[in-house]
Amino acid sequence: MGVRAGPGQPQHAQPRIPDDMAESGPARELPPDAKRGAAEQAGPQARPQAAPTTGILPIQVLHELLRVGEIAAATPPTPDQFQPASLDLRLGARAHRVRASFLPGPGRQVAEAAAEFSLHEIDLSAGAVLETGCVYIVELQERLALSPALAGWANPKSSIGRLDVFVRLIVDHATEFDRVPAGYKGPLYAEISPQTFPVLVRQGSRLNQLRLGRGSPTANDAALRAVHAEIGLVGEGTAVKKATLDLTIDLSGDPASGPGEGLVGFRARRHTALIDVDRIAAYDPAEFWDPLPAEPARRLILDPNEFYILRSREPVKVPPDYAAEMTAYDTQVGEFRAHYAGFFDPGFGYRAADGSRDNQGTRAVLEVRSHQVPFILEHGQIVGRLVYERMAGAPDQLYGAGIGSSYQAQGLKLSKHFKPFAH
Repeated sequence: MGVRAGPGQPQHAQPRIPDDMAESGPARELPPDAKRGAAEQAGPQARPQAAPTTGILPIQVLHELLRVGEIAAATPPTPDQFQPASLDLRLGARAHRVRASFLPGPGRQVAEAAAEFSLHEIDLSAGAVLETGCVYIVELQERLALSPALAGWANPKSSIGRLDVFVRLIVDHATEFDRVPAGYKGPLYAEISPQTFPVLVRQGSRLNQLRLGRGSPTANDAALRAVHAEIGLVGEGTAVKKATLDLTIDLSGDPASGPGEGLVGFRARRHTALIDVDRIAAYDPAEFWDPLPAEPARRLILDPNEFYILRSREPVKVPPDYAAEMTAYDTQVGEFRAHYAGFFDPGFGYRAADGSRDNQGTRAVLEVRSHQVPFILEHGQIVGRLVYERMAGAPDQLYGAGIGSSYQAQGLKLSKHFKPFAH
């Protein structure tokens, strides 16, 4: 099935991407103002480098891919869907409630499998409630017609992960979730399964995000150690091991939570009212969350299948020429899952909320769920591993207040759907 380009978009033109990203043909350069933008935002900590041969595509190249039709949609994406290194994806008009999660596998399309496993179809054009414990498949508005060298990776958006809504990308013939194979041409689908809160969604709601790139963008140990030594990517004294840096849990109490005893996190309540994913600062957190005060022993027992919002002990920085991803689940650090929405855009924690360049980093807020058995977390225990990925070029916009980012300079913060917590 072909991919439709938007009005005025040539079907066979090649995107203007940096020389090292081009498959063949003459040099293709970004506009001078696009190159200049990231350097101006980055400030004196930016490090001139030779362009990498692989990496995650920055926002200006994503715009180019839209222009030439490698990214397409019947209704063109809006400017605020484009993030520094990713594109927010929009729900389409129909959802299938299916019997169970699935992968289509080689030779099979998602639509075919969804129709076979469908219990009923839901119209999302005027909005619909997705119930907890149910699995839904929704075709997304965006489609891809990638060149052979480009592949994709997806994550839930941070605000959706903090609602304990499990969202994964599926493509035709897929054998794994959240991956788009190189050269993929076809539709995109979201598998959605609310775990704690019922949610109201509609056509156009954005639950996950896609990044595109070439090759394996993961940084090698030597490069990562050099960057870490220069600016302190994850706290102080954290060592680089196998191209990753460990994140530990803060159970000392967050001073920003309010007067008196600090909080270490929140535990989600059950059987609450629904949450409209498109409403901002609309809900009283006390109706959905129980605050967790710090204990003298600085530990927390995770109850099986309960959902928690916690935070890292270390501040995180993501410089302009990198993005970062946290491993979602690692049995070597415990029988729990930390961080559904594991993607950090370039600029996260790199500049202060007021735009100044002396920021000391931003804590990572973690979505945590224990599995099968109670699990004791101790202050300073490793809860996740952060993998840094090279950008194919510095984006001309960085994560932060300047582009409406919700979580720059965050403390212990719930999703943007909630009003500030009154301690």
